[in-house]
Amino acid sequence: MTIPEIRNRWLLVLAICLGFFMIMLDTTIVYVATPSILSGLHATLDQVLWVFNGYLLAYAVLLITAGRLGDLWGPRNLFVAGLVLFTIASALCGLSQDSNQLIAARVVQGVGGALLAPQSLTILTATFLPERRGAALGIWGGVVGLSTVAGPLLGGLIVTYANWRWIFFINIPVGIVAVAAAFAFVPNLKLNASHQLDLVGVALASAALFLLVFGLIEGQRYEWSAEIWTTIGVGALVGLLFLAWEVRQPEPLLPLRLFRDRNFSLMSWTNLAVMFAMQGIFIPVVIYTQSVLGMSALQSGLTVAPLSITIAVVAPLAGRLADRFGGKYPLVAGLALFAAGTAWIIFVATSTSHQFDFLPAFIVAGLGMGLVFAPMTTLALELITIRDAASASAVINTARQLGGVLGGAVVGAVLQNRMVAELNSHAASVAIQLPPAFRTGFTDGVAQAAKEGLQIGRGQDGGVQLPAGLPPQLSHQLTALVHEVFVNSYVAAMRPTVIVAVAVLMLASASCLMVRGHRTSADEAAGVSLTDRAA
Repeated sequence: MTIPEIRNRWLLVLAICLGFFMIMLDTTIVYVATPSILSGLHATLDQVLWVFNGYLLAYAVLLITAGRLGDLWGPRNLFVAGLVLFTIASALCGLSQDSNQLIAARVVQGVGGALLAPQSLTILTATFLPERRGAALGIWGGVVGLSTVAGPLLGGLIVTYANWRWIFFINIPVGIVAVAAAFAFVPNLKLNASHQLDLVGVALASAALFLLVFGLIEGQRYEWSAEIWTTIGVGALVGLLFLAWEVRQPEPLLPLRLFRDRNFSLMSWTNLAVMFAMQGIFIPVVIYTQSVLGMSALQSGLTVAPLSITIAVVAPLAGRLADRFGGKYPLVAGLALFAAGTAWIIFVATSTSHQFDFLPAFIVAGLGMGLVFAPMTTLALELITIRDAASASAVINTARQLGGVLGGAVVGAVLQNRMVAELNSHAASVAIQLPPAFRTGFTDGVAQAAKEGLQIGRGQDGGVQLPAGLPPQLSHQLTALVHEVFVNSYVAAMRPTVIVAVAVLMLASASCLMVRGHRTSADEAAGVSLTDRAA
């Protein structure tokens, strides 16, 4: 396929990035509203995890299928269809009256995001010459990074001055503008490709992801019973069956031949690791700032804002560095700095920490993230031909969203598990301050609250119910002890939860040492592009 003539490709980039910014923003804007959603809908922690993961699961499962549909029906058509569906689902999210309605609407949002996301990289790859593609993909990568961390700040502003529902309603005008921009500036590309959908592959991948994520999210509620471990085991088995099926298909849903390119394989894993780690930071930390430290949603967003600002400054510079010297060392350093900043956050986190205690840690983490996003995308697609653009784009986006799904599920599972253990331990240690007649009732009440789903919205202390008719003095004492148990338990549980994210980032940093170097001098002397060499 030849590169089409386009009057202004940078307006095309703007249109693509506007739509993609909206769906990526919605991945993280929900974080800062989590305590308000928990309180407003009387939801439990495992229910609100499905608000994240219902979206991400639908998104991840359908991405590769949507990439193939873009080949069949045109990437712009799927891009616009995804925008329209996402915008309608956003309105339904804002109108939700209970957690089940919100989860269902978020699943529909995920479907819209899945239709849209792979088309963005396909369009950029198909409309830019190889020697100019790096700049466009660098902008796209920067938008991914900025949107995912701008969410908490924007969400904080909305929740503080309006209502959590407006984090979804705001997508309506943005979606309308994005649809108009797509029709105005994005050409209706014809990729001249004939494809068939691997429906068996779709079914196997969907089943595997659902079983794995369901088991991880619901494990604590069912006390990690044999049924939960069976669910996870069956999910892993179905995942292996999916890979075995794909190997034998003439046109697989997941084209495994793409992974022969070492950089593409490493960047797929790195995308997964980064999104996994972001879930490991934002979910527990945003709940911590509001439910433990008592910050407003705006204060919580402002606490995270240095991360966004640092990324906005560093990401363009990282793109230039990658173009000139290669992305290997910025990636290695960036992932290590991201891990160091994250570890610093939990080092300074106590039940009495202040907003500015976290400033240096978020700046270091932001510096690391800024170094990562643009090189990660350009390295992944450096050797990809236009013929493979849709498949490669879908795989990269799938890896990213699968990382988010697994991150949310694993982080939620670890956080809930440690919260239960810490609540019971702290309750037993402080119960001796109570009259003997009330000690067992106090510890039993804490244990029951932990078992029923941990209500940890802002202003709540885990959902512990005090008996009616208590003397005022004893009621005040019990309330104070419940709060003490909750805040100390949450801080203790948050630390090992975030350490999981740190470990994943360090592993990703080490693995990037295997990235193949920048374009060779022989290639440059011969004037051969890496894309042409791959072809």
